Amino acid sequence: MAIRVEKPGLLTTVQDAGRIGDYAIGMPPSGAMDLFSYEVGNMLVGNEPGAAGLEITYFGPELHFTESALVALTGAELPPKLNGEECPTWESFEVGEGDVLTFDYLKGGARAYLSVAGGIDVPEFLGSRSTYTLIGLGGLDGRALAEGDTLKIGSANGSAGPGRRLPDEHRPTFGREAELRVIIGLASYRLTEEALEEFLTVEWTVTPDANRVGYRYRGGELSFVEREQPAGAGSDPANVVDFGYPVGSIQVPGGVEPIVLLNDAVTGGGYATIGTVISVDRDRLAQTKTNEKTRFRSVSLEEALAARKERRERLEKIRASLE
Repeated sequence: MAIRVEKPGLLTTVQDAGRIGDYAIGMPPSGAMDLFSYEVGNMLVGNEPGAAGLEITYFGPELHFTESALVALTGAELPPKLNGEECPTWESFEVGEGDVLTFDYLKGGARAYLSVAGGIDVPEFLGSRSTYTLIGLGGLDGRALAEGDTLKIGSANGSAGPGRRLPDEHRPTFGREAELRVIIGLASYRLTEEALEEFLTVEWTVTPDANRVGYRYRGGELSFVEREQPAGAGSDPANVVDFGYPVGSIQVPGGVEPIVLLNDAVTGGGYATIGTVISVDRDRLAQTKTNEKTRFRSVSLEEALAARKERRERLEKIRASLE
């Protein structure tokens, strides 16, 4: 089975759960930005966890199916159409040989996920099929989809059929404002107390620099504690000698426009990290876009771990209900 790309959309890439375990050698995880939507999509079509699908950003592609398949659309409100007729989201449905899947204009969120029974069959790199476009690795030739591409589909296990639907109470909604929980640190001591309080009270606006590498925000200006820069650090007050950057870590070059580093970001550098968005809330962050509003709220490590446990239990409950 195969899918022919008639139009690629704005940015459509092959992604899976991510390239985990190679951060120490400078390889970021890549993978689906909204893991909840990605994982539910695989459940709906009966895939094993980790099967590759398509991440569709802002503007959808036009896809021609050369054979029948079972698919599901999750994530952003990007209404799908099969041969010009509306079709469901958060629910599995069949496409036939010769059918064409298109998308209407984005209504909410930022990224939709197309899951196909059997998964998108591209070669693995370091144990993952995810695309890392910055250096051209993984996915389909290490890049976003282009007109004329052909995607192979793996063998479906036949465990799911059409009409497999996520209950409404589990469906996320994507408004134009988001609250993101953060654990303050590692170098929040570089900010003044007043600046740290401002960071947590300002309503920040997503700038046009919002992609898989990171999101930049505008809305306030933060001041740093004055000091003589240590040897090896740059002259910017936000500079340190060197830090590792967890996915979701927040830096503020020059005290303006905080940047949240995401799935395709570098793994370390010379800016102080003042906090880290908790893993659960990166799903919500991935569904925000330019000019939408964000507030950051400080939580403890215990609260972050509890949120992660709750999310895991929620996914297990969804899996059980579908099976």
